Amino acid sequence: MQQYQPPNNQPTVPHQVTQPPTKKHTLPSQPQHPVGYTPPGQNTPQRGEPTNKTRSSGLKLLAMAAFMGLFVTVIGVVAVGVGMFVLYGNDAILPNVEAGGVDVGGLSEADAAQKIESQWLNDGIVLTDGERSWMISPQEMGITIDATGTAKAAYAWGRDNGGITNGIQAIMGEASIEPRLSIDLTIAANQLDSIRDVVEIPAKNAGVQLVNGQVQPVPPVEGRVIDIDTILEKLRIDAAGELADGTLTIEMIGVAPAVTDASPLLAEAQQLLSNSLNIEAYDPIRDEAFNWSVTPTEWGQWLIASSDSNTTGLTLTLDTASLRTYLEQQAAALDANRYIDIDGSLEKINTALQEKQFNTWIQVKHNPTTYTVQGGETISSIGYDTGIPYPWIQAVNPGVDALSAGQVINLPSLDDLLPIPVVRNKRIVVSISEQAMWAYENGDLKWNWVVSTGITRSPTSPGIFQIRSHEINAFGGQWNLYMPHFMGVYEPGPNAGVMNGFHGFPTDASGGYLLWTNSLGSPATYGCILLSLENAETLYNWAEEGVVVEIRR
Repeated sequence: MQQYQPPNNQPTVPHQVTQPPTKKHTLPSQPQHPVGYTPPGQNTPQRGEPTNKTRSSGLKLLAMAAFMGLFVTVIGVVAVGVGMFVLYGNDAILPNVEAGGVDVGGLSEADAAQKIESQWLNDGIVLTDGERSWMISPQEMGITIDATGTAKAAYAWGRDNGGITNGIQAIMGEASIEPRLSIDLTIAANQLDSIRDVVEIPAKNAGVQLVNGQVQPVPPVEGRVIDIDTILEKLRIDAAGELADGTLTIEMIGVAPAVTDASPLLAEAQQLLSNSLNIEAYDPIRDEAFNWSVTPTEWGQWLIASSDSNTTGLTLTLDTASLRTYLEQQAAALDANRYIDIDGSLEKINTALQEKQFNTWIQVKHNPTTYTVQGGETISSIGYDTGIPYPWIQAVNPGVDALSAGQVINLPSLDDLLPIPVVRNKRIVVSISEQAMWAYENGDLKWNWVVSTGITRSPTSPGIFQIRSHEINAFGGQWNLYMPHFMGVYEPGPNAGVMNGFHGFPTDASGGYLLWTNSLGSPATYGCILLSLENAETLYNWAEEGVVVEIRR
């Protein structure tokens, strides 16, 4: 659905008219007589008494006027008759006739039907609430138009009923023919419901704003929501009449705001608005951050009063519509494969504000992508190169058993490997090639240790994962080992039921002796990351669930 812009009607430029000079006529000279002279044979009339000549001239004028009126009437009747002959004498629809909002005057039935169908399919229906307008296709509203039947009705107007009266109206004015329609009200209801976010205006509570360093109250704004039941009832009763001009009026219901006065919160707002609002958009996959700082003057316009369900008073929150617009504008700068979870971000920022925290972060997310297979590649090698364990790739490509060069396969979102909330201020980096590990806190290096990763036949998968679990002494039944201070990092595949992770030197369950004590610095495990007993315990106590683990090739 698109915002509708009415066409620009260019004003008609008036033509300048220059009056021709008036030609002066010179009356022939009359003989002059002395004052009081009366020609022979004529009586001098008394003052005020009409002369016979005056009476005669009046009668002539009346006769002439009557004749001219009759003449004009005859000419008018002849003109109308000629016009009616021309109008009815061809196969075109009468002029100034529109059908379903489409001008079909002067067209044949066939051409009119084609124009109606084309315009309804291509231009669509105008939805309007009286102030705003949007375009929508009839198909989206479950509306089908009988273009042929509509054109036939347009052609019949002024012929079948009304006769010459309608013909005269066709010349002097316009006629609007109702379209012949069928409508699926279920589809219409679903479509109206789907456009709520575009059409409806949420009520906005009273709020505050910062003006020249001083907080001032802002009045509330009434909201408007779609009255779907009323619209559907109008369409059910007379869809053709409602859409006769190609426009559907959307009935709206006013919604009163919950809070109409934010004055009691002015002092609190003044204190809040002494701070900038700092939002960090953090991408844990790329370990990249975008810092957005909003001045008090700007974010002060987003503050509204809300009823606090936990108290008897009011509280200040950020208007979600304003904050949403801001976040969407900022997120537009991200590349096509990344986005912001707007709804989750709104909740997180508002929660931080309630706790009087003006620095918060939100997570940058990643869309699923595709991959073009190169010669000789397998799902396993693609998984290793892309940082996605191959069973995850198999899960989004069901039925794909063999690969060929040029084949395009699906890759899941990298966020699927980060299923729990990310811990922002800590990060663990493991290098398979260097057999080393680094732990960072608030961007500073905390530890750098030697480790061992998986052997060739059971390698550690590269990728971006996170600490998922803690188990003080996990048992690996497949290998009959106890693994102290185990921290799960990733599942080899979706719902695999087992995890690879960090642990200290394992103990053989049958013999009770330690394994791999001399293997640090070279591959030794079945996919886990091996630490010394001391380092494993230290990391276990430091890295809570959610800490990102980046395993590099």
